[in-house]
Amino acid sequence: MQKKVFQLLVDNTSGVLSRISGLFSRRGYNIESITAGVTADPRFTRITIVAAGDDEILEQIEKQVAKLVDVRDVKELKPEESVYRELVLIKVRAAIEQRQGIIAIADSFRAKIIDFASESLMIELTGDQQKVDAFIRLMEDYGILELARTGIAGLGRGTEHITYIE
Repeated sequence: MQKKVFQLLVDNTSGVLSRISGLFSRRGYNIESITAGVTADPRFTRITIVAAGDDEILEQIEKQVAKLVDVRDVKELKPEESVYRELVLIKVRAAIEQRQGIIAIADSFRAKIIDFASESLMIELTGDQQKVDAFIRLMEDYGILELARTGIAGLGRGTEHITYIE
């Protein structure tokens, strides 16, 4: 099993995300993560999907998604040609005597403490998936109370991979 990151440029219409995720569920394909947001042009939405499977399944995913009416463009975002980022919000149990240790770890990851409560801290971290995973593993020692991850958002490097739609 391998993972691929697909970037879709789709019409910004109601139900487009449902139709795309429905294709995955009908075919029994797994979505590792999916993110969507409007682009600089409000007519279009950019969707980033991380899917897992063998070469044949991943090739089928790309072909099937490209056939959907709302889909204008599908690209694989290869790691060496792209930048991926993910956001995580993590609420950690933090007694007064533990806070300095948590803050030191957060600082070393360039994370931000965004909320202080009497028994917890909420931390925001942005980075690639490995950085986020490593940070979560360190926070597990303190006790993770809640966690929210956005999934991967990505763009191709440079200008040669830009899709222009008139």
